[in-house]
Amino acid sequence: MNELDDMDFLLGSDDENGRSRRQRGNGRRGRRRRRRRNRGGFLAPLLAIIVLLGIVGGGGYYGYLWLSDRLVPDDYPGPGSGQVALEIKSGQTATDVAEELVRLGVVKDSRAFVNAITNSGKSASLVPGHYTLRKQMRAADAVTELDSGNRQFNQVTLKEGLRLSDTIATLAKETKIPVKDLTAAAKKTKDLGLPAYAKGNLEGYAFPATYQFPPKATAADVFTKMVDRFKETADRTGLESGAKALGRTPGEIMIIASIIQAEAGRQEDMGKIARVIYNRLNREPEMLLQMDSTVMYALGKYGTAATFEEAKTPSPYNTYKHLGLPPGAISSPGDHAIEAALNPTKGTWLFFVATDPNNSRVTKFATTEAERQKLLAEYKANGG
Repeated sequence: MNELDDMDFLLGSDDENGRSRRQRGNGRRGRRRRRRRNRGGFLAPLLAIIVLLGIVGGGGYYGYLWLSDRLVPDDYPGPGSGQVALEIKSGQTATDVAEELVRLGVVKDSRAFVNAITNSGKSASLVPGHYTLRKQMRAADAVTELDSGNRQFNQVTLKEGLRLSDTIATLAKETKIPVKDLTAAAKKTKDLGLPAYAKGNLEGYAFPATYQFPPKATAADVFTKMVDRFKETADRTGLESGAKALGRTPGEIMIIASIIQAEAGRQEDMGKIARVIYNRLNREPEMLLQMDSTVMYALGKYGTAATFEEAKTPSPYNTYKHLGLPPGAISSPGDHAIEAALNPTKGTWLFFVATDPNNSRVTKFATTEAERQKLLAEYKANGG
């Protein structure tokens, strides 16, 4: 074997060498083609993912806008204008009020109001009443305006001892309810919830106090509220049980209380005046009450000093002529007078005299006729 043969042996034959080189070349090209194919296979999914993320991202943005619109309801920028009257009724929820505010044009979306009042912590503190708001208000501002301190009402103070006619005049002035409406309502006592012992007479049962009436209150609404206030006082003072213990009806106690209210110049004398009334009623034989206040009521006058001529009136309210109590109350007694009628001060007095005509707060008491004459002399000396 020559050297070339040896080289052929080492390198292989031409055919083998050619095939070997082609095979190696083909292997390298195959790997390059596979790498190119692999690059293409990676890029396609990547592009698809990028496109998909773009679609999802765009959809997410619009979805966010849609969701945001649902979670953040429309609201007016405020502050609004004009005036709108709203009445919150007993039992209404924040949602009920929100819907009414939308109907009235106060807020733009009921959810805006509900969210605002929930965030303020006041959703459970809406107080029934009448309120004044503006149209196109910001929901949070509407919540502020619905504070109980902003309720609209007519405040009326009715003093103890007023007669029903005076009560009607005061109510008409302060509430703007016509006198004729109040007078008519005062006669329809079945609608007012009067107790049976009032015998259908509102006099004495329109309880004196300070009231807050809504702007649209009717005459019946006003008197019903006053009668309800009386019944609360009657329960608190134990009127019915106390009357029974004294051998009187609740109606009689109210008549006595009304006389005490009319006659007393100061609260501390009320119990003593009550004792004088009971001592006269319970005396054997029974004495005439001889209360000037009942005579003045009968005549439609005022004061606690009737003249001899005035004391001749035939009215059943004239306690100078008729034994016992008058047929009804002569004024609206307050708490103290009712309590005095139920708890008279212990004593033997049969008379009392306001000895100073210039100071009605001075009242003195007597048991005998001689003591009474001395008090009358004092009264005359003071210009009475």
